[in-house]
Amino acid sequence: MKRKHHLPKLALGLSIILGMNGLAHADVVTSIKPLGFIASAIAEGVTPVTVVLPDGASEHDYALRPSDVRRIKNADLLVWVGPEMESFITRSASQLPANKNLELSALPVIQSHLVGEVENDHDHASSPANTLNSANSSDRELSDSHSHQGTYNLHIWLSPDIALMSATAIHDRLVQSMPAQKTKLDSNLSKFKASLKDADEHIRQQLSSVKDKRYYVFHDAYTYFEQHYGLSPLGYFTVNPEIQPGAQKLNEIRTQLTQHKAQCVFAEPQFRPAVIDAVSRGTTVQKGTLDPLGSNISLSQDSYVKFLSQLSSQYVSCLKPMN
Repeated sequence: MKRKHHLPKLALGLSIILGMNGLAHADVVTSIKPLGFIASAIAEGVTPVTVVLPDGASEHDYALRPSDVRRIKNADLLVWVGPEMESFITRSASQLPANKNLELSALPVIQSHLVGEVENDHDHASSPANTLNSANSSDRELSDSHSHQGTYNLHIWLSPDIALMSATAIHDRLVQSMPAQKTKLDSNLSKFKASLKDADEHIRQQLSSVKDKRYYVFHDAYTYFEQHYGLSPLGYFTVNPEIQPGAQKLNEIRTQLTQHKAQCVFAEPQFRPAVIDAVSRGTTVQKGTLDPLGSNISLSQDSYVKFLSQLSSQYVSCLKPMN
């Protein structure tokens, strides 16, 4: 009779051991899809990559599900921007060991490339062509990882330069935790650098014909991409996409669209506010869509390059000269 009672216990013990072994080989978890694109390029053939934020959701207001919490807890590596961008990750991230928690905005090499939030839309539009590499890092040095709330633009995945820094950081963390995979990880990083360089040159050429076209974007997510490629935004509707701009702001935007002969106003797949129709009604301004999260792109070794190329094509499709 005792043996009968031991069998379930033995099975339970084996399941626990197998579960523990499974946790030892848990995947890389990223907060948002674009970081998943970068991580997939580095982790290809080494370990799986999964993304917390579902397609169609916004990083600005997402709430973790219990399954998300478990996935983060069991991850070999969590990759996210930081608490000011993905507040929904903060609590779970704080419970991870330091070697499993990669907060990109806390890395000094990335901090020195952060671009300040611009309070005045007109100032934002006046110098769009400043390149990321010309940033004065001494003016942007942060005293700690949480000191830039409301001061720095943290949509860092839209910068090809910072994407490469992020890829290198992911590579270094994975080499530490999986030293036997160093050769493969080194190869993946080299491939990412090469493909990113090729894509960057192609995109720069593609966007050269629309660099002087003026436009509005829905929210302040694209500064790094715009500065890197020298685009000419007039401004944005809102900093927080959850907050609709007021009547005075909309009147200012409509005046800008007319006075500066704007070519396009861009919405986003996650946010298609009626205000875009309102400000463009009765004008010749075209309406386009920019997807800052690459919601229709699947994770793969070349998904980040596809993401940048798709975003470039979305700009061009709306900004190209009208016949």
